[in-house]
Amino acid sequence: MTEALSLSNARVGVTESAAARVRTLIEAEAKPGLKLRLSVSGGGCSGFQYGITLDDAVNDDDKVFDERGISLVIDEASLDLLNGAVVDFVDDLIGSSFQITNPNATATCGCGNSFTV
Repeated sequence: MTEALSLSNARVGVTESAAARVRTLIEAEAKPGLKLRLSVSGGGCSGFQYGITLDDAVNDDDKVFDERGISLVIDEASLDLLNGAVVDFVDDLIGSSFQITNPNATATCGCGNSFTV
């Protein structure tokens, strides 16, 4: 089987704002071993949707990245769709949320949580 990309060269970035928010959430949970897990699953109005959770597990098919003082965990299938993406945390008048800028997405829905490749 041929991989679409070299997983050893795959990268996902995290802004300082996102890293600071993750550190705050981990401190609030009082579990210093927690990691930020990013995933992609089928669903949403555009075909794929993002998942963002805190997790203490690392599975056999996960890749772990250390970015700005946090550990980022992504399974290999999701990494193929997230390679080159950047995770940000935005806090504005409308509310606050994690946002993903994904260069692999050819279209996104209005909510920003669903995308097409």
